[in-house]
Amino acid sequence: MNRTFAEGDQVLLVDRKQRRYLVALAAGAEFHSHTGVIAHDAVLGADEGVVLRSSRGSTFTAFRPTLSDYVLKMPRGAQVIYPKDLGPLLLLADVFPGAQILESGVGSGALSMTMLRAGAEVTGYELREDFAARAKQNVTTMLGPRALDRYDVQIRDAYEGIDVRDLDRVVLDLPEPWKVVPHAAGALLPGGIIVAYTPSILQATQFRDALDAHGFRFAETVEVLNRTWHVDGQAVRPDHRMVAHTAFLTHARLLQK
Repeated sequence: MNRTFAEGDQVLLVDRKQRRYLVALAAGAEFHSHTGVIAHDAVLGADEGVVLRSSRGSTFTAFRPTLSDYVLKMPRGAQVIYPKDLGPLLLLADVFPGAQILESGVGSGALSMTMLRAGAEVTGYELREDFAARAKQNVTTMLGPRALDRYDVQIRDAYEGIDVRDLDRVVLDLPEPWKVVPHAAGALLPGGIIVAYTPSILQATQFRDALDAHGFRFAETVEVLNRTWHVDGQAVRPDHRMVAHTAFLTHARLLQK
């Protein structure tokens, strides 16, 4: 596979202080920062890991962004689900290639692209057309236009019902996910999994009550904390700052139709 940078590619420029900048390469364009200018032409045709020098003498290393990098830097209309929760969500929902998934509340597309990259086929319900358009654009930018063959975003309200049937998974990022539970019970295959991402524990509690009332079992609510460490020779300690609470992840399986 050709790993040299080409026009239209996304590139992550990392400076000496580990600051990261996401850039879409275009012939003749320039990247500007307070540490100087880098011509896109200097990146085009170069290999990943190339070190570039700006007009003011600062150095940048060019990499292809990982999915995590892209989620943190991509254009967004709605708040995204962060990487620390995206990985656990994949496992809690047990996403697999070919899985038929209903996602409601697609936002800027972070969770959509994570599930699509894992090989799932995703139907998205979204109330806002601008969010739906942003999600599809972000998916296209990160995964390529062919990913849209497995990504159908509809302007729909999941509170009013789910038309798709024989689903393997239902994944929710909504203020009131308990309103979707009765519809999910009718749309999921037996043994199917539902997962909800809720910032408040009160939301998670109401969601759990609805799960119990509609044939879902083995419910579990978890929270993911992310603490990095400072490692500099023998000076080793936890970093003073950490990404603690973002949301509660609640999952369960449908056992009764």
